[in-house]
Amino acid sequence: MKTDIQNLKDIKVLVDSFYGEVQRDTLIGGIFHGAIKDWPTHLQKMYTFWQTILLREHTYHGSPFPPHAKMPIDSTHFERWLNLWRKTVDTHFEGKLAEEAKWRGEKMAEIFLSKITYFKNENKIK
Repeated sequence: MKTDIQNLKDIKVLVDSFYGEVQRDTLIGGIFHGAIKDWPTHLQKMYTFWQTILLREHTYHGSPFPPHAKMPIDSTHFERWLNLWRKTVDTHFEGKLAEEAKWRGEKMAEIFLSKITYFKNENKIK
């Protein structure tokens, strides 16, 4: 029986499961492997990010967009990322925070794609 996201342990299950899928994915896996040199450090940062967003425990300090700004990604990559995110949430959890996790992922993908598209169109990212 699935439960809602309730604590840091659940965040770790979500993040570890999601990035496991990402690393194996034929479309976006290579991009992530090229961008992330230290997976344990990245995963720890993602734990604190989602802990801050979903549990309102302010452990994340940083700016999530800049590392993504110059990545060779477009709407196809964001669609795949979002599909994997939704699938991972649905596989492990159900409830209010699980739904919020999916909604937050959708909003982040939308904002990041919009910003990347804008900067590429303005020739500010090469």
